[in-house]
Amino acid sequence: MRIIKITKVILNIGVGQSGEIIERAKSLIQDLTGHNPSSRNAERTVKEFGIHKGEPIGVTVTLRGKNAVDVLKRLLEAKNNQIKKSSFDNTGNCSFGIREHIEIPDVKYDPTIGIFGMNVTVVLERPGTRIMKRKRSKSRVGSKHKVSTDEAIEYFITNLKIEVT
Repeated sequence: MRIIKITKVILNIGVGQSGEIIERAKSLIQDLTGHNPSSRNAERTVKEFGIHKGEPIGVTVTLRGKNAVDVLKRLLEAKNNQIKKSSFDNTGNCSFGIREHIEIPDVKYDPTIGIFGMNVTVVLERPGTRIMKRKRSKSRVGSKHKVSTDEAIEYFITNLKIEVT
């Protein structure tokens, strides 16, 4: 029950406008992961940026299982297998950004797609944390069973061979 595992990896590209650029971002994420991404809509209208409520402004995909680990290793290679310590939070999550998707190994520049940056979030959990999310008979998870910052850093160093600076 104390074994830590990667629950999910979330890739997010925030474009900030709708139209053809959203379709290019979708095709990029689909090429990287092999999964169909979903679009994220604006929650409110912002006149200064030309954003309207309900308009798609970003795309995201959630990966689980072996595919999540494989994609995560490729994404970490784009960061030279280094992550800042400030990227980890208190509950076992890690987030980092990639400035240009062409930094990812085996990805070539395609002028029809352009260049996108992306955010990557990794969620670490122990078995049994589902009890606080399930619909029937929810319960609390003790603080010692939750993944701490130090445990998450240790997991990245030992299992993924990442240097934490």
